Amino acid sequence: MTSRDPIPISNSLDGVVRSLRGPSREAVGGLFGRWNEAVGEQVAQHVKPVKLDEGVLVVEVDDPAWATQVKFLAAMITEQLMTVAAVRVERIEVRVERRGARGARLT
Repeated sequence: MTSRDPIPISNSLDGVVRSLRGPSREAVGGLFGRWNEAVGEQVAQHVKPVKLDEGVLVVEVDDPAWATQVKFLAAMITEQLMTVAAVRVERIEVRVERRGARGARLT
């Protein structure tokens, strides 16, 4: 590789992510790409991953009842993410989706 050869984008992105102390592309891809498999279809219909930052997973739920449910399922979710997607999550933060925000259309 000479100084004029382009740097592969994946290497560049990994370097930027590392410099920001963020998770690797593989971790993010595994988390978002295998979410349904890790948590199951029923949970995945109501709980969506939003962000993974320094071991803290932020999820958004479509109803306040699911916020409570995620707290009960947190240990199982973190274990499954490690098993299925090789992603280490230390803590889960839950946000309740604002009504009408998802899929809302202005008329």
